Amino acid sequence: MMSSAQASSVLRDGPTTGAPAYALEYQKNGLSFQGETTPHCTFLVQDEKHWKRLMAGDAYQMAKAFVRSEFDVTGDLVEAVKVCRARFAQHSIPTFHTLAEFLWHRTKRALSMGSAARDIQFHYDRSNEFYSSFLDENMVYSCAYFRHPDDSLDAAQVAKLDHICHKLQLQPGERFLDIGCGWGGLLLRAAQQYGTYSFGCTLSTEQRVWGMRKCTVREVSDRIKIYQQDYRQLTGKFDKISSVGMFEHVGLKPLQRYFDKVYELLADGGRFLNHGIIRPSVQHTSPETLFLTKQVFPGGELVRLIDVIRAAERAGFEVVDVENLRPHYALTCRAWVNRLQENRAQCLKSVDQETYRTWLLYLAASAASFETAESELHQVLLMKRGEARPLTRDYIYGSLPN
Repeated sequence: MMSSAQASSVLRDGPTTGAPAYALEYQKNGLSFQGETTPHCTFLVQDEKHWKRLMAGDAYQMAKAFVRSEFDVTGDLVEAVKVCRARFAQHSIPTFHTLAEFLWHRTKRALSMGSAARDIQFHYDRSNEFYSSFLDENMVYSCAYFRHPDDSLDAAQVAKLDHICHKLQLQPGERFLDIGCGWGGLLLRAAQQYGTYSFGCTLSTEQRVWGMRKCTVREVSDRIKIYQQDYRQLTGKFDKISSVGMFEHVGLKPLQRYFDKVYELLADGGRFLNHGIIRPSVQHTSPETLFLTKQVFPGGELVRLIDVIRAAERAGFEVVDVENLRPHYALTCRAWVNRLQENRAQCLKSVDQETYRTWLLYLAASAASFETAESELHQVLLMKRGEARPLTRDYIYGSLPN
């Protein structure tokens, strides 16, 4: 077992001031960062020489080694990401900048992404079986809503769907559009529990096939339609519109056209809820946001809240409500990491080892980013300017459907 002095010589005193105190020690063939009692995470490496070589490099090399299974981590992978990030930051070595570049170039080699459709299909068309191994039963791939920290992921995702439906004040018979509807979880919830005619669009073949099959099974196919097309191709009017985890694919320059189009699709007196990841104004192309834009949302770009508000107002919207769900996304990402680890054997039936470890790494890095407030998740509720609106926010926290 290494002494404290030896440990410090390898890690250079571990995380920065204010973080939990860690010590580095050997545990058989592993290196463990631990607090006063049990280890938070253990780095399993070939030997001390291999570990020192990894620590002498940068995050690009560290990520490459992890994805290629040159070392492993047991325990809390999110804390392991924080430990490495603190170490690289302490030595002024770029962290997730190079990590993101590595993952981006790796995936770009696997599939050219020359359009929005191909960007979406790259990420979402890998395998429905793969996503089902770590998502909830409704296949909701966006921030959940935890009424209590120990809620199950399934319960938290249903709570999120209801939270959105309440904010939109969905009513029976309304035409409801979900832009970038994923596997259709929100469409199903709205149709079944709130009585809407639900319409969704996605660019993913796999998502549409899975979503329409589930709609048929649940006997609501006459009130749900999922189109495989770009939202810019939609026509008609809708009473309520949502966009959940989609506008990150839009980017800053097209943002105004995005809100202009939604304004065109929204009927007078309607509501639009925009739910997506935001880069805090104090973050200037931070490592974590670059990581997200390159790996989680290829072809997209994270914007600031001020960009969202400015573009929405220019389109003719008035801001009714803004809520930051950052802590909820941290819990969501941790739940996904845990499920990926628990269902590793199932995952590897659908994707190869490197893909599995890439997803595991980016979800852990995302959890770390939300926990440290370097990424945020905002729900922005909008109405056309000057229209009647409720005097209070009581409708958001009303009774749930039976």
